[in-house]
Amino acid sequence: MLVWLAPVVVFGLVIFVHELGHFLAAKAVGVYAPRFSIGFGPALLKKRWGETEYVLALLPLGGYVRMASREDETMALLEGGGEKLPSRDGVPATVGGSGAGTIAGDDQVPEGIRPEDWDPEAMVPFGPKPVPEERYFESRSLPARLLILIAGVAMNVALGFVAFTGTYAWYGAPYRHAVIDSVLADMPAARAGLQQGDSVLRVEGVPVRTFEDLVLAVGPNAGREITLDVQRDGREVAIRLSPEATTVTNPLTGEERLEGRIGAVPTDRIGRDRIPIGQATALGWDRTWEAAGAVVTILRRMVTGRESMENLGGPVAIAQISVAAARTGVENLLALLAFLSVNIGIFNLLPIPILDGGQIVVNVLEAAKGSAFSARTKEYILRAGLALILALFVFVMFNDVRNLLRTMFT
Repeated sequence: MLVWLAPVVVFGLVIFVHELGHFLAAKAVGVYAPRFSIGFGPALLKKRWGETEYVLALLPLGGYVRMASREDETMALLEGGGEKLPSRDGVPATVGGSGAGTIAGDDQVPEGIRPEDWDPEAMVPFGPKPVPEERYFESRSLPARLLILIAGVAMNVALGFVAFTGTYAWYGAPYRHAVIDSVLADMPAARAGLQQGDSVLRVEGVPVRTFEDLVLAVGPNAGREITLDVQRDGREVAIRLSPEATTVTNPLTGEERLEGRIGAVPTDRIGRDRIPIGQATALGWDRTWEAAGAVVTILRRMVTGRESMENLGGPVAIAQISVAAARTGVENLLALLAFLSVNIGIFNLLPIPILDGGQIVVNVLEAAKGSAFSARTKEYILRAGLALILALFVFVMFNDVRNLLRTMFT
């Protein structure tokens, strides 16, 4: 049962942390944020502390933050807080964090549609007091608005860093033993007689301990004969071979280069080195930036047509990978959590209007223009962003369903 909850936990935590970044930044710069919700849909639990209502909703896949805005209904739609109450006595329903009135609007809410926790000393939507002009999102300085918008991405990267660092600190630094599991046909290792179970001790007299050491030692020697000292059945054997020049692509930069390869596959047995917290932190930092670089590279290759869009996965793919990772242990689940968090953070920086990156662009352009875009212009921008996101969602769902059917019927 816990295994099948993995997708909810992983994806929910990643989105929750993202929204928490927006919320903390908004509070820090003085923007009124009347609601912070974990999940979407009907509220299961809700409690107001201070000026914010905290909600646990039915669908725990993420969350949203409501912020005071002059464009309250548009912001409510974007943030998931657009609840509406039915009209009573001819009074039309209004939008707000508790469905009691627009955050930037009515200062007199009829008793018939007041929330249960109505507070005569609170600001709307919890009470009759209007929100001060300076507490609207749009009233803050450009740096303050950019801080709010980028805080979600920063929290996603921070979550990835913490997960990677925690994995190294708890489990240690993993490595593959320099033991051969198999060799590829017609490659130097096979032609030279390297065998399954051989343990490589030295390359050109230089000791190697891990398979990564072996790859690094062989790489610069493409086309040049080298000697591998291996242990086989309790005795040492010298193997002479010439690594074959192979094109290798850097996963971070997409750069291609020639390196020597011998065609040997390592055993899947993993060793671990216990390391101090300082080293775990350094490795976690490096792994976080590697994950970010890999995401940027994949996106760039997709845009330039060098990577197939068919490789994009959606909710179904995430669920399948999460369940598989949970079955193999907490370590792999944490690694997936870290990579997915960094992935979503970087994706949110894309200049698509509905995403953080798009909102950052809009705010910068408005600051350069010296005034806000018109309501009609913002509506067009919003529609374009929604259309792009919807198209992307449909595309990744198509990929998910197609891959699922392939798995079921092949």
